Amino acid sequence: MKGLSPKFPLTFDNTLGAYKNNLTIKEMIKQNVKNLLLTSPGERVMEIDFGVGIRRYFFEPLMPETYNKIATRISEQMEKYLPFVKLENISFAPKGENLANENMLTIGVSYSIQPIGETDQITIKRSTGF
Repeated sequence: MKGLSPKFPLTFDNTLGAYKNNLTIKEMIKQNVKNLLLTSPGERVMEIDFGVGIRRYFFEPLMPETYNKIATRISEQMEKYLPFVKLENISFAPKGENLANENMLTIGVSYSIQPIGETDQITIKRSTGF
């Protein structure tokens, strides 16, 4: 079986070519969702609107308004760039849930992959404290 796409970060592997590959559609879509979340608008060549730019929200106040902005951006971006992926849920772990670091922002995104009928999720964690 050939790989579907290169796996990021690129790692040398001579098994199926020069680099490790995503071997399943589910694995490839998870990488695409992660890429969409972490890419900042303007960062991708010829697609200046592509990306949620989740990093820019890490230093925003951890308030419902910030969560709403993030959820709206994720929803709009997934609808535009991954229309075959249905967004199921976006969750936020408020700062009070992490006793070790009250400035930790955790974002969970659950989704279903329409063509293959599978679900998956991705979690992004970032400390906003110093």
